[in-house]
Amino acid sequence: MKINGEADGATRQAWAALGGPDGAARRVVYRGGGALGAARLPVRELARATVGVCSLAAAELAAVRSGRPAGDAADGAEIAVDEGAVSAAFLSERLLRVEGRAPVSFAPLSGFWRAADGWVRTHANYPHHRAALERGLGAGPLTPERLRAELAGRRAADVQEAVYAAGGLAVAVADSFGAPQPLAGVRETGGRGRELGPGPLPASGVRVLDLTRVIAGPVATRTLGLLGADVLRVDPPGMPEADDTYADTGFGKRSAVLDLADRADRAVFDGLLAQADVVVSGYRPGALDRFGLGAGELAAARPGLVLAQVCAWGWEGPWAGRRGFDSLVQAGYGIAAAEAGPDGVPGVLPAQALDHGTGYLLAAGVLRALAGGGGRVLRFSLAGTASWLVREVPRDPRPAPGGAAGADGAAGAGAQARLREGGSGYGRLRYAAPPLAVGPGDWPAGPSRWGTDRAAWLPEA
Repeated sequence: MKINGEADGATRQAWAALGGPDGAARRVVYRGGGALGAARLPVRELARATVGVCSLAAAELAAVRSGRPAGDAADGAEIAVDEGAVSAAFLSERLLRVEGRAPVSFAPLSGFWRAADGWVRTHANYPHHRAALERGLGAGPLTPERLRAELAGRRAADVQEAVYAAGGLAVAVADSFGAPQPLAGVRETGGRGRELGPGPLPASGVRVLDLTRVIAGPVATRTLGLLGADVLRVDPPGMPEADDTYADTGFGKRSAVLDLADRADRAVFDGLLAQADVVVSGYRPGALDRFGLGAGELAAARPGLVLAQVCAWGWEGPWAGRRGFDSLVQAGYGIAAAEAGPDGVPGVLPAQALDHGTGYLLAAGVLRALAGGGGRVLRFSLAGTASWLVREVPRDPRPAPGGAAGADGAAGAGAQARLREGGSGYGRLRYAAPPLAVGPGDWPAGPSRWGTDRAAWLPEA
């Protein structure tokens, strides 16, 4: 989809933020209809643009590996993105079925709650977050009814700070948009990575060490796995990923557990790091510094490495070090208030678009860095994507065909055509097909079970 022969505005903005060459974005066009147009904010336009630039970056890397200069990305065949596939992918955690069972999206103590002076959004999907919520409120074991009663007499900001101090997650719903944040940060380190020759897929043979959790980072790494990368996710022991979350985002990768505080495990990790081309990190700023894995140390030790980082609230400012999820950023950044209903109850976007959009931007940044020879530090945040959504993404003046997502997350009437079925470590899965216009139409296999794979790179073909 182009207007007057020009590139889509949001696609042009995202491509420029990634440092892409002028004019290349005009190769990307959008066809069909989706289910993300029912929001007050331009979610549909954000979603398709992030998939569009990821597709374009994949095409650029493929061209470079075949011998063409990176700047030639402005020339080439049209890259046609199916908006229905984009909608399905952005709703993947809702469309997922595990042995026919719908996934559990939010726990009973996760949601919006009325406070004495406004609203609070809580996130208690993981047992340790629930325990921290209870500690922070000093209320003992909570049920939804008890939580509602506890919060009704407290100020929203007081709840936010008390729960945060206890290690939990609660955010006062903001009634205005947060401070502007950059969509992407790109810094060259001066080194060059391993030379990549021709390959059957854009990222074939690229080794990606995946240190991410939940949605944004895992969406990025499952996309890199789709495009041929050898992706190994490494998590600490004692913090298992939720089964449904990993069943959705575990495609295209393997999963191992290593304790970086254990000498033997750390030696294994260092061996993996020494051979990695890309490290993708989804921890809070500074969280990995105590292990010597901060951006500065990694860039100095491996100048050719591509280090891609994603966080919730941005890389500077008073909230930079705070934990966060898409739902919390929507609340704290003013999006929930902007999407509120007539009764004033805070609303949500039709998909967890900050997570998914940031994931595709992150993957696109990695692909562009590889096309440029490596040696880059990339930074993204959910708040940066939120800032782009509320301030810059232009609304397509034409209505989106396809309507809104149904109650079960169906991405419009054509959703079934964008769904796949296959086996996995969790049993039979129904899942959303990848939306990229470049690369395979599906992953070769479903995810294994979280934490059950060997912590080693695959042998080179």
